[in-house]
Amino acid sequence: MLDVFISGLINGNSYVLIAIGMSLIFGVANLVNFAHGSIFAIGAMLGWWFVVVLHWPLWATLLGTIIITGVLGVLIELFCVRPLSSAPPIATLLSTLAISFVLDYSSQLIFSPDTRRFPSLLPTANLQLGGLRIGTLDITILAVSIVSVGLLWLFLRYTQLGRAIRATAQDRDAALQMGVPVGLVQSLTFALASALGGLAGVLIGMYYSSVSPTNGFNAGLEGFAAATLGGLGSLPGAVVGGLVLGIVESFGVSWFGDAVRQFITFAVLIGVLWIRPGGLFGAFNAITSEPMTGTFFGSGKLIKLKVWQIALLVAVFGILLPLWGNAYALQIGTLAAIFAILALSLTLIAGTAGQISIGQAGPFAIGAYVSALLTRDHGWSFWLALPVAGILAALINTIIMAPVLKLRGHYVAIATLGAGAMIAAMLLSFNWLTYGPLGVSNIPPPVIFGQNVDSPVTFYILAFVVLLLVTALVARLQRSHLGRAWYAIREDEIASQSSGIPLADYKSLVFALGGFIAGLGGSLLAHNYTFISPDIFNITISTLALTIVVLGGIGSALGAVIGAVILVGAPELFRPLQDIRYLGYGLLLLLLIRFRPQGIWGKQ
Repeated sequence: MLDVFISGLINGNSYVLIAIGMSLIFGVANLVNFAHGSIFAIGAMLGWWFVVVLHWPLWATLLGTIIITGVLGVLIELFCVRPLSSAPPIATLLSTLAISFVLDYSSQLIFSPDTRRFPSLLPTANLQLGGLRIGTLDITILAVSIVSVGLLWLFLRYTQLGRAIRATAQDRDAALQMGVPVGLVQSLTFALASALGGLAGVLIGMYYSSVSPTNGFNAGLEGFAAATLGGLGSLPGAVVGGLVLGIVESFGVSWFGDAVRQFITFAVLIGVLWIRPGGLFGAFNAITSEPMTGTFFGSGKLIKLKVWQIALLVAVFGILLPLWGNAYALQIGTLAAIFAILALSLTLIAGTAGQISIGQAGPFAIGAYVSALLTRDHGWSFWLALPVAGILAALINTIIMAPVLKLRGHYVAIATLGAGAMIAAMLLSFNWLTYGPLGVSNIPPPVIFGQNVDSPVTFYILAFVVLLLVTALVARLQRSHLGRAWYAIREDEIASQSSGIPLADYKSLVFALGGFIAGLGGSLLAHNYTFISPDIFNITISTLALTIVVLGGIGSALGAVIGAVILVGAPELFRPLQDIRYLGYGLLLLLLIRFRPQGIWGKQ
């Protein structure tokens, strides 16, 4: 048991470095930095490059990684955060999400997404502690973490810049009035936080003897979980949260296997948000001064089409494309229709009710697995499995998203991100139900009048009809009394509650309906692909859905369809650019947030 505890302690120390960086930025900039996990992954790859390619010693590797990731943090603050300082919090939050995609896929293009062996540089089992053998590497990781945290504490407590950081974290406006250079303080905070994140990447890489540019997302969520457990904005809380999470993970893995590691992390994150959103040492800050979307995405007026224009579009895509389109064009159209359905679920949740969700891949995956398992393993008809997939996705999404009902601001985005990741971890861990990493293959096609719906033409028509029905449903809901209540919540939750709108009930309903629509899209995806696995439903899917709705206009049902056609259909026409597609999604989302938040289907 002692070896498990020490392993958790070492792992927890690395979580501490990530969580401290996140809490620093949250305290000073009132911002949840979704790019912090990407900095961790870049730090790990830089460490590998310095050691394996350049043959640097350990001290030079750590110093070089700290300097480069610190500079990268400053650049993120200058170009992605500071230009949006006058925008609502949602703008900077989505900006850091977009830059995380840019960093992740840029790193994969530079280093390739392959896992690399990271030499430990130090002995790993040369010391005896009772009946336990540990290595110089373990002692070094603990020492570096403790020294880093100690130096940061001394800097914040006894230096002028440190006091300026603490003053800005306590009251930004008061610090500005007292002459504190808040802009410089914020840049310095990003530099310190990013340097700690890069350092953690090197230490974790040495401990596990492997690194990959794709590790940033999970590392970021582990940092979120640790920081949230301790209390966002609280540095002592980040230390305690990181250590506790590392120890709990270590014992969980020793008892149930490595497959539950991610599930434990996400369960801790959701559980803390559900029971005590402020964490162990932090104060719950609902960030009620700004609505999430009302003064940002809601500022554009949506362009409306006349009935004959809508009929023309339906005729072109519903009649002409099936008649004259080739198999490849119809397959692209099918994928665009499926992802448009997913985007419409987010249009309802984010664009109508103002609850920004970064975890829509979760109910999307539930719908896919439910439909696939019911039709393949239990012999259900697709036409019965389709609505059941939507209903179960709605039910599970509503239960898991229960913490969001009492949360506002950044906490909503964190909770949805954690919920989506937890669903993916459950699909990976529950082998007895989902077949784990093997996935589900040989998914049968839909059958109508005794004929299989498996040709490009017939499946496209099926997806197109479902898309029409979902689009009509979302548009009707937006125009209804229920939709007006959601719009009121989006614009100002306090005023809505004062007007007698039960916030929890209406939020629960919008997550249920959004989950139902996403489940329908997942069902179609499963039967179109005929094979699904947990790695399909990752953060990339959620970010793609978010980019689609921002591109088309976050409150527009028709805009979501147009955004899907552009983002899903157009890249398929340029297969040589396939490797940089997701990098392009991140850049596009970043530019939209900065220059055209109302999307292409809105006007100022």
